Amino acid sequence: MRLYHRLLIVATLLAFAVIALGAYVRLSDAGLGCPDWPGCYGHWLGVPDAPHEQHAAAQAFPERPLDTDKAWKEMLHRYLAGTLGLLILTLTVLSWRQEMRDRQSPVLPTALLGIVGLQAALGMWTVTLLLKPVIVTLHLIGGLTTLSILAGMAMARRTAADTPLRSPPSPLALAALLAVIFQIALGGWVSSNYAALACLDFPTCQGQWHPAMDFSHAFTLHRELGQTADGQLLPLAALTAIHWSHRLGALIVALIVGALAFGLIRHEGWRAWGSLLTGLLMAQIALGIGNVLWSLPLALAVAHNLGAACLLTATLSVNILIFRANRRNLGIAASQGQAPRLPGHCRPAHQATNR
Repeated sequence: MRLYHRLLIVATLLAFAVIALGAYVRLSDAGLGCPDWPGCYGHWLGVPDAPHEQHAAAQAFPERPLDTDKAWKEMLHRYLAGTLGLLILTLTVLSWRQEMRDRQSPVLPTALLGIVGLQAALGMWTVTLLLKPVIVTLHLIGGLTTLSILAGMAMARRTAADTPLRSPPSPLALAALLAVIFQIALGGWVSSNYAALACLDFPTCQGQWHPAMDFSHAFTLHRELGQTADGQLLPLAALTAIHWSHRLGALIVALIVGALAFGLIRHEGWRAWGSLLTGLLMAQIALGIGNVLWSLPLALAVAHNLGAACLLTATLSVNILIFRANRRNLGIAASQGQAPRLPGHCRPAHQATNR
C-alpha cells in the first residue's frame, strides 16, 4: 500500500527529528522548562506569554520560575513527539486492514504503538520525577527503539532483488549491533548524569590513564539526579567512572563495527554499506573527542546524539539485509535440491567423496 509506505518513511524521518530535538532540549537544560505534563504551566497550547498568564503561572508554581525560552523548547519537543505518535497510530490502524494483513503481520506496528504509549509515560515521569537519571536514560532508549523499529519496518519493505546474494558473516553484524545498543545506553547514562565534562582531556582523563573512579555509586540505578542512593552528593569519582566507561565502550564499538565495515567493503554488493558504516563511525569518534576537547558545545553534543541514531539504524539495516540474504540463499538452495552451504564453505562428508 503506497500510503502506508509513504507514512512509514515520514514517521522514520520524524523520529530522527524528535531524537535531535530531544537532545537539544536536554543539553540546553530545558528538560524541566515546563513543571507539569502534558501542558506547560497549565497551558495545553503554547506557554504563558501574556503578563496575566505569567502572574498566574508564578502563583501556581512559585518554586519553578517561568523561563519562556526553555518552556517553548520543551513544548515544541512534546508537539513533535505527539505528531509522531499520531503517525504511528495511523500506521497501526492501516496495518490491520485486510489488504495490509495479506502482505505483513500487524504485530510489529501494534507493538510499536505500545512502545509509544510507554514513551509518553516516561516523558511524564521525566518531568514529575525531576530528571531522575534512570527515567531519562530509559526515555532516550525508548526513542531510539521507536526509530529502530520504524527503520526496520521500512527496510523490510525493500524488494528481495535489492539484497546482494553473497553476504558477510552474520555473527559479526549481530555483535556490532549489540555493541552499538550497549554504547548508546552508556551514552544516555552519561548524558542523564551530566558526566560528559568529568574528563576535559583526551586521550587521558584528568591527566591520567586510570583516574580515581567510583563504580558502586556510578551505576546505582535507583537514585536522584546528582545524588547517591542514600541522598549524599554524587562524588566526582562516580561521574568519572561513568565517563570512562563510555570511552571504553567507544573503543569496543570502534573495533567491532570497524571489523564489520571492513568485511562489508570486501564483499561485492556491500561496499556502499561498508563505506557508510566507516563514515558514520569515524564521524562519531570525531564528535566524541570534539565534545571533550571543546567542553561540550551544544551543536556538537546534539550532532553526537544524532550520529548515534544514524549508526544504530545503519547497523540494524545491515543486519536485516544479511538476514534476508541468508534466508533467500537457503530458499534458492532448497529449490535447486542442494544442501545449504555451511559456514566456512564446508561440505558434509558424503559430498566430499569422489565425484
